Amino acid sequence: MRFAKAPLLALMAVAMASFAIAQGPAPASTSIIVPKMHCKGCAQTMATELYKVPGVGQVFVKLETTTMIVHAKDGQAPSPRGMWEAVERAGYQPTRLQGPGGVFTAKPKS
Repeated sequence: MRFAKAPLLALMAVAMASFAIAQGPAPASTSIIVPKMHCKGCAQTMATELYKVPGVGQVFVKLETTTMIVHAKDGQAPSPRGMWEAVERAGYQPTRLQGPGGVFTAKPKS
């Protein structure tokens, strides 16, 4: 039994496009570099503080690059300053914060 490749490929493309539309846009994310983050305990301490910032939806950690990725809740924008200060409250010093609010290498003013 032989199938025509073009119609099958077209059907697959439509199905994939429909799935992408149903998923909607990816949430806005902010990356925070924290050089002294070296273990899961450090990450958990900072994540606990980050979840207290209004608008923070999810926090992911990349220990190998000492980076925290913060995803905003739908339609919300966590304050860059609020996220920076959350890391400080946890006892750590961020060196870079990059997201929809801009790129910061010192504590943001807002």
